Amino acid sequence: MAALPSRRGEVLSGPIHDSAARGFDRAAEEYERGRPDYPTAAIDLLVSELRLGPCSTVIDLAAGTGKLTRGLTPTGARLVAVEPVAGMRAQLVRAVPGVEVLAGTAEAIPLEDGVADAVLVAQAFHWFDVPKAAAEIRRVLRDGGGLGVIWNVWDDSVAWVARMQKLVGAHRGETPQRGTSGWREQLAATGLFTPLAERDLTHVVHGTLDVLLARNASVSFIATLPESERAQVLEGVRALVAENPEAWDGDELVMPYVTQVTWCWARS
Repeated sequence: MAALPSRRGEVLSGPIHDSAARGFDRAAEEYERGRPDYPTAAIDLLVSELRLGPCSTVIDLAAGTGKLTRGLTPTGARLVAVEPVAGMRAQLVRAVPGVEVLAGTAEAIPLEDGVADAVLVAQAFHWFDVPKAAAEIRRVLRDGGGLGVIWNVWDDSVAWVARMQKLVGAHRGETPQRGTSGWREQLAATGLFTPLAERDLTHVVHGTLDVLLARNASVSFIATLPESERAQVLEGVRALVAENPEAWDGDELVMPYVTQVTWCWARS
């Protein structure tokens, strides 16, 4: 299958927050090991609502290590993963062989106009310059194309998870975060898309302590800490779950997430 028409001849640029650029490059292996996949029900919801199938072309924007990309492969759609961080792209190529992978940002997508039936974004919209990204997403979508956004977020109604989030979040600084970024309102303000539809799904992940530590190590602002501070944070997580038997099911940790799925359509 030939590659999609790209804008390789142009100088493509877009802002990458320093925390994302350095943190995700350094912690790409931990990201792949520790971040949960997306539940089948969430993938099925996006596939159904955006009407994806073997004749569709789908861009996985800010694709990371391909956690969402691999969940979409059963659709038979043509998948193009766009990811700015080299370390993440390297993991993606190993994890999802055969998928077209391009270097690019949400503000400078390296593809021609109107090539995609859908653009999907997982765990990343808070990093974007939303007005610029929305314009780029609309540019690469065909008329009537869909935009899907998906997040796996910790269920901090669970006491030990809330304590862990406080411990880790103490190091956030000015790093953008999903809950306070205002991306929904900024996207709506562009007028380029229909109002967002939303649904939340429960997603409980069982895994080892190593998986939990990798999950926290993959947080961008933790990955950029000096090694001694990073190790101290992870030791704090280790101690916290050791003190909370409700976090365990036998030898496995029970890690509660909520998967938030949103979608909308490009206006003509």
